[in-house]
Amino acid sequence: MEKSAPMSPITVEVVVPAFNEAERLPRGLDLLCRRLAQLPVHASVLVVDNGSSDGTADIVRAWPAGPVEVRLVHCAKRGKGAAVRAGILSSRAAIVGFCDADMATDPAVLRTFLALLRTHPVVIASRTHPGSDVQARHSRLRSAGAQLFRRFSRTLVPGVGDTQCGFKFFHGDLVRAAARGQRASGFAFDVELLARCARLGGALPLEVPVTWQDVPGSKFSVLRHGLPVLAELVRMWTVLPRPVRPRPARTGAADELAAAPALVRPAA
Repeated sequence: MEKSAPMSPITVEVVVPAFNEAERLPRGLDLLCRRLAQLPVHASVLVVDNGSSDGTADIVRAWPAGPVEVRLVHCAKRGKGAAVRAGILSSRAAIVGFCDADMATDPAVLRTFLALLRTHPVVIASRTHPGSDVQARHSRLRSAGAQLFRRFSRTLVPGVGDTQCGFKFFHGDLVRAAARGQRASGFAFDVELLARCARLGGALPLEVPVTWQDVPGSKFSVLRHGLPVLAELVRMWTVLPRPVRPRPARTGAADELAAAPALVRPAA
């Protein structure tokens, strides 16, 4: 019997934090695997079960084998930041990123990200980018909270328009080094991760326009998480060295974005 050719090394690993995502994860994981299988590189998925009680881990364990390996990682410490950190530190690939289980940002845009990551160590989706197509159903309270959060976060990552869109990719060695020092375990962790990458020499992220669609089922609540998130930002301010204010990668990147593969709209 002829032996199959050995599989190429994993180039891209995608971390998906999951807390009680049994309802949304099957559809999201299926879409992510299909998009990753279309890339010209070998990719895998790390689903981080953050202490779920609804069978999230069982879904991952039973996921059928295919061209994209899906691996389960456990994280006992609660919090999205803790889950993403655990996934990043479990990774080994040259390119590592994370996205939410709801796939609000269609992972088809990863083809564009990979092209840009050749020259930029940090590439993130940005809903505030003028080229983005955002379909949101947020309440006025959440929108007001987001504006306040952005004002605080810019003291740590100046010039970054959207630190919280859950679709970010990095050079693997850089983000693993940043994650080792990460202390924020809640929803504000993105700010610390980006700030640490910048302070490790990675500069500010390149912000990319995306198509983003709000999906019901978000675990974030302004009333429950608003104050803890602001408290995390204050702690970051006291611990992190002051930013060196590098030039935001978002500006002056129009030519590179135009040269990258076209952004793909989500399928209906």
